[in-house]
Amino acid sequence: MNPNTMSPAQSRAARALLDWSSGDLAAKVGLGEDVVTGFEAGTGDLASGQIEALRSALMNAGVVFAEDGSAGVRLSGRGGDEGTRLGALTTENDR
Repeated sequence: MNPNTMSPAQSRAARALLDWSSGDLAAKVGLGEDVVTGFEAGTGDLASGQIEALRSALMNAGVVFAEDGSAGVRLSGRGGDEGTRLGALTTENDR
């Protein structure tokens, strides 16, 4: 998969991570909700620029697309506190 494209499954997964509806994503890029739902259902024929606009909106919200050739997505760690890792727990910070 080209690094600047996105599959329908990745779009659905990314929206779920962000708790966005298809309408939310569509509004971010100025497209109709039917365009997003069609793309995600595999029935829409979007131009590569439209797919890139959707992908960019998701990335700007913190979604990271897997770079290993898989179809994975995750949220970036920016701004979040992951807590203390198990190996770093001490009697002082285990409260």
